[in-house]
Amino acid sequence: MPVPDSFQIAGIAASTAAAAGLIGAWVVHLMRRRSLGIQATVACLTTVAAVALGSAVAARGMFISSRDFDTVLVVLTASGAVGVVVAMFLGDRLSMAARLLGSAARRIGAGEAVKLETALPEELASLARELEYTSRRLTESRRREDALESSRRELIAWVSHDLRTPLAGIKAMAEALEDGIVEDDDTVNRYHHGMGVEAGRLAALVENLFELSQIHAGTLRLHKEPVMLGDIVSDSVSGAAGVARAKGVAVEGRMNDEPPELDLATPEMARVLRNLLDNALRHTPPGGDVMVETGVDSNHAYVSVRDQCGGIPEEDLARVFEVAFRGEAARTPGADGGTGLGLAIARGIIDAHGGRITVANEPGGCRFTVLLPLQERNQ
Repeated sequence: MPVPDSFQIAGIAASTAAAAGLIGAWVVHLMRRRSLGIQATVACLTTVAAVALGSAVAARGMFISSRDFDTVLVVLTASGAVGVVVAMFLGDRLSMAARLLGSAARRIGAGEAVKLETALPEELASLARELEYTSRRLTESRRREDALESSRRELIAWVSHDLRTPLAGIKAMAEALEDGIVEDDDTVNRYHHGMGVEAGRLAALVENLFELSQIHAGTLRLHKEPVMLGDIVSDSVSGAAGVARAKGVAVEGRMNDEPPELDLATPEMARVLRNLLDNALRHTPPGGDVMVETGVDSNHAYVSVRDQCGGIPEEDLARVFEVAFRGEAARTPGADGGTGLGLAIARGIIDAHGGRITVANEPGGCRFTVLLPLQERNQ
């Protein structure tokens, strides 16, 4: 074929293909709300139409014979039919995959866990993986929400009990004083003292609830300053000595390694240690001992409090830092007991310092460990 004819045929093919492509794109745009199968069929027929139109123009220009053109039309018709069938099959597969993803989305909305195992095209498989990831995240969120709701109900029950107990005592003593049931000075003074003690318990409970609400709301403000962790630990152990003697429990502090200065909020860190020591003394029987150790481990300073509580049931270890958790009935506090908020507050304060707090069973008891990151200047 002469070179000029080749250029003419190329120009004809390009112009007719462009015209057919524009028409096909316009039709696909008009049918954008129809099924993928129909759109794929239009795309297939657009290609066939481009070849047929180019062949027709070439035939009119006498570049190919009419017999050759008829042959091309037969081939194009057969190819177009096959293309339409394949396009409809592909569209049906895509529609089925879309329905599958739609069903998965509805199941996720209904709170079900979703795992798609059907083979999908790569683009839709990527969407399926995102749906599975979303399903897992939502399932975890619902599990956490259920746990928080259960904890909230438990907290309300415990707080209601702990509020009623001192209030009932205050009310009974106040009525006795008001009605003149008690008149001797010793009893009156004892009642006044008892009312003060019960009021103190109420104040402590309210303070705990306020601090816990700040932790959960993320509004707890820590005023950090460089301090020696060992000094805070020493003061906390000394402060717990009186309560320990009254209970017949020995409390001892041990410095394994002197931690460097850390940026800590002293009152809050002292609160953490006080809560841990109170918890240890509460559950250690008379004649037992509580050991507080301080040191440096890798990139952390640590404080551990080991008691002789007899151990915590394995199923409860993961819950000891939950709000209002108190464990088995034997751990339910009496008049000197806590509100089930101390360990939750301790964890919140340590989290705010960028550290973590753990608990593990040991022979005869358990050990709570506070880990605080060392600042870069100290490493």
